[in-house]
Amino acid sequence: MVDHEKMAWTNPSVLRFAAGLDPIDLITLKAKDIVMRAIQEGWEGPPFDPFKLASLLKILTIPKDEVLDARILPTASQRLLIEFNPSRPSGRTRFSIAHEIAHSLFPDCIESARNRSRKAEIKQDDWQLELLCDIAASEFLMPTGGDIDSATPVNIDNLLRLQRQFDVSTEAIATRLTKITSEPCTMIAVARVSDADNPSAYRLDYSRLSRTSNIDLSQGLLIKDNVISQCTAVGYTAKGKGILADSIPELYLECVGIPPYPGRIFPRVIGIAKQLDHKPSKVRILVTLRGNALSPRGTGLKIIAHVVNDKTASWGAGFGHAIRTPFPTVQEDFKKWCATSVENLSLGNIHVSVISENLWVVSMIAQHGYGESSKPRIRYAALRDCLIQLKEIALNKAASIHMPRIGTGYAGGNWSYISEMIDDLLVMNAIPVTIYILPENDLGEIQGALALGTSISQ
Repeated sequence: MVDHEKMAWTNPSVLRFAAGLDPIDLITLKAKDIVMRAIQEGWEGPPFDPFKLASLLKILTIPKDEVLDARILPTASQRLLIEFNPSRPSGRTRFSIAHEIAHSLFPDCIESARNRSRKAEIKQDDWQLELLCDIAASEFLMPTGGDIDSATPVNIDNLLRLQRQFDVSTEAIATRLTKITSEPCTMIAVARVSDADNPSAYRLDYSRLSRTSNIDLSQGLLIKDNVISQCTAVGYTAKGKGILADSIPELYLECVGIPPYPGRIFPRVIGIAKQLDHKPSKVRILVTLRGNALSPRGTGLKIIAHVVNDKTASWGAGFGHAIRTPFPTVQEDFKKWCATSVENLSLGNIHVSVISENLWVVSMIAQHGYGESSKPRIRYAALRDCLIQLKEIALNKAASIHMPRIGTGYAGGNWSYISEMIDDLLVMNAIPVTIYILPENDLGEIQGALALGTSISQ
């Protein structure tokens, strides 16, 4: 992972927001929280509409020609308002709106917004705040997997093609493609240290490693490279071999200029870095098998994980119901645990049942209620909290995790969103995860899907 702590964070808004935590990790987490809540309310994509997201967050949006791109301001009632220039290209407008929504995550947003209108007030470290808002904007615009083919080669030409196709920023596309690919590469986001006449002085704002990349760069790294410095305007691209710093081996770089931070002249640069002599590393993937999650495969400690609801301790349907036959003690343990405190049966909690030395069951409370519903009953934020706890258990016990397509049966969740959470929180932390889908001849496809609380793909 990137060593964020080497960055000297100085912006007052950032320091107040982070409260001692890593600002990049925190803004990413908060943006994901908003995305999950919005999806729960019916926000769909791609493309994901930032105007609808603003509406869901009770933020007003109005067009205003004299605004450069967009800005966020408080109203007389202290409600936030985003003014945007309607004449800008669609992709730029969408990113600008998403960027301004990100400003609302900062506790001093209303106070700061009142003072953002005068260019003279732009401070030297305001780029830090803008950086975090750009990262959050990318999460808003490209929040889920399944929308881009993971086999797409990671290069600048494809990034620009996908940017036009999905009508989002190059930064958002680069973040998404780097995340889902198995190709060894690292996305870098850099900016000129200043607008003074020193074209070789660049700073690494942040980087994103693909799951097979060995190029791990320190945030804040001062970069001297003539490939990056060729991107002197928005949309300008450059390709070639380059040395980012004396301590880093020569890399192959492809770069493109993107809009600068507010008040700055020179563009920021998004780049893709690849090793010239890459040595293959083990690929971490989410394994899907035809089989039964109640009979997990492999050796060592195996954890069966499933989703249950927050309204009853009795499992009358889905995978919970199926688990009672081979492992009746799991249901009884869960009932006893719920009876000890009314708070136990709450969204985001988990319960561990030990069946044997090598087999545990983790019940994750991430479904709100049960029965028919016009909206999905899955609660993505609660599921994420459960998966975080499951991660800690698996890492501590060196366990593998086994599950059906959790949350997609009676909970009505979207497997694209859920599988990405599993990938983020478990697979990318080197935890072996296997998803089981019943074969069609095992009790019939429909009966099997209902019994396991999952959907069967062809």
